[in-house]
Amino acid sequence: MTDAPSPQATPSDAPLQPSFQQAMEITAQWLQLWEHGELSDEVLADRVAELVASRDGARGFFVVSLAGDSPLMDRLPDPVVLALRGGGDGVVDLSARNLAMSTAMTLHHGRSGDAGQRAGSERVQQRCTELLRLLEPAAVKIRLETLLAATDGQGEDVAFLDRWGYDAEQRALIAEAVLAVAEA
Repeated sequence: MTDAPSPQATPSDAPLQPSFQQAMEITAQWLQLWEHGELSDEVLADRVAELVASRDGARGFFVVSLAGDSPLMDRLPDPVVLALRGGGDGVVDLSARNLAMSTAMTLHHGRSGDAGQRAGSERVQQRCTELLRLLEPAAVKIRLETLLAATDGQGEDVAFLDRWGYDAEQRALIAEAVLAVAEA
């Protein structure tokens, strides 16, 4: 009896490893299909799970889904929530960072008088808040405690806040946003 050769992996078997730019383009296409009823919640969830398995994939997904016009993040289907929860600490980290950045930008756009950009940042902030409430609670708690400490000048997220040049008022608003996640 001879051993049959093992089947070769096909491209569809390979894990999705898109660049940041590719992930943004893929996400935009998938969300459009989903919005038009051409992609079920379950299929979208499978594809989202593939994307958020890599850092660039997750970053691209969140840029489009959080800041775009798609209603996905405003009414997340259960299968997509499960896919995002399956993304683990990487998804929690990006959600927390997006919460901080959108909160800080809300103030920045308010100061510059750009109501349209401010409204967009507020929408991202709200979407991040709701998403963080749906992710794994213990991981969210740990991640947000780290971010909260940084708003007070302590811990590993201080460098993140410093890199973006957030001032004391922006950091105070980030702290309020972090605390608001627990207020549901």
